[in-house]
Amino acid sequence: MKKLRITINGTAYDVEVEVLGEAARSSAPAPVAAAPVAAAPVAAAPKPAAAPKPVAAAGGNSVTSALAAVVVSVDVKPGQQVKEGDKLVTLEAMKMNTFVFAPKAGTVGEIHVSAGQSVAEGDVLITLA
Repeated sequence: MKKLRITINGTAYDVEVEVLGEAARSSAPAPVAAAPVAAAPVAAAPKPAAAPKPVAAAGGNSVTSALAAVVVSVDVKPGQQVKEGDKLVTLEAMKMNTFVFAPKAGTVGEIHVSAGQSVAEGDVLITLA
């Protein structure tokens, strides 16, 4: 038997260890129980985040954000005629710009975002009339 001191997370424990292959001694002292190890403190489970509210109710003519990002620029004005594929909004996420294009031809109705605003995935950016 060998006596060892083990330190775990700054707490020292004195233990006796049996070396395998060593002949058992009948007069060996009884093993000493190690000091109890305190359980790591358990942090309370984080509260679930509230579901993000869309900026406006999504409808058939709503153009939504495909990702969480920051609006860099709004490239159209209310009442402006757009064709399918025209750039409507520029978003930035992780230092990369993503362009949001018109899914169909129409007239810009409402603009629900402005430059510098953070948006979540699924938030309505623009409503086409």
